[in-house]
Amino acid sequence: MPSNPGDNAPHLVLFPEISRCCAPSPLFVVPLAIYNLVMLTGDVHTALAGKLFAVHLMSGAQWVFSAHDAFVVGGVLVLYFEIFKSTGTGMASVLDHTLSMLVFIVFLVEFLMVAGCGTSTFFALALMSLLDVIAGFTVSIVAARRDFAIGDSVR
Repeated sequence: MPSNPGDNAPHLVLFPEISRCCAPSPLFVVPLAIYNLVMLTGDVHTALAGKLFAVHLMSGAQWVFSAHDAFVVGGVLVLYFEIFKSTGTGMASVLDHTLSMLVFIVFLVEFLMVAGCGTSTFFALALMSLLDVIAGFTVSIVAARRDFAIGDSVR
């Protein structure tokens, strides 16, 4: 029997490398840092509108994938892994939620105070970061209740 009820959390079984390397670090730091680098290197509006590639579809339409689209898709993928990480109930999970809250605060302050961050792309990333914080606490509470209920029924 594990010493910590969260030690048998599903993400540890499915993705052990994620829990070892990234558990106490909020992954939304990555898109935040990349966005800030893009913003500092030039005009962020031009960079976000820049076409990364285009695909001609069988319907005759042309699908254009821009830097804005890449940020949104990357944010969704980061949110997926963050929710996976939030299934733990240990101290690393509490630290991760606290750091995720700080990352969201940075998103919020930059959105309100930095002109280059006043874009819909940055707002979408900030909203995903907020959802990470809310979902993280919610999933952890549910997992802790489940672990607590299982621990009581074993005795």
